[in-house]
Amino acid sequence: MNRIKVVNDPSELVSAFRAVDTDLKREVFKEVAAGWRTAQEIEDKFGIDGKNAIKVFNKMKLVETRWQQPPEGSSQKPVKAYHTYYSAFHINTSCSVFEMSDVIAAAGMPDKDFKKVEKKILDMIGDEGKFAGDVSEELKISQTMLKSLVKRSIKFDYRGHRIELHDQED
Repeated sequence: MNRIKVVNDPSELVSAFRAVDTDLKREVFKEVAAGWRTAQEIEDKFGIDGKNAIKVFNKMKLVETRWQQPPEGSSQKPVKAYHTYYSAFHINTSCSVFEMSDVIAAAGMPDKDFKKVEKKILDMIGDEGKFAGDVSEELKISQTMLKSLVKRSIKFDYRGHRIELHDQED
């Protein structure tokens, strides 16, 4: 089935940019586009960074999951398999130049700098989460920049108007 991801919010572009920002992620994305693959199959072929790419895709909602049953009579447990959810993007958004610059800056921020900002946000939200407006005000960044940073991170999510820890699977 061909599904199209409709991008209405500029910060959603971060997912598209970051999904294929390295050769490894592009190869892993092609692999899960070709068929259902388990995290172990991805790790066997691409190493731990490949498995981490799957986590990024899953958080960005770019892959779907299903449980694969082991062979009949096997003592193995069912395992989760991944496949790309979308076959195309439809970008339907408009924003100011300043908002777009925030999106591009967040998507293209060097990992070292991003990890520093990500840690600040994690320290701010703690286990309880925090109102997004308070986070952006404290960090002195725009709401668009904050949304873009949240889209990039696999450690936290927006839940309504709050930023909370991401429910980690696997």
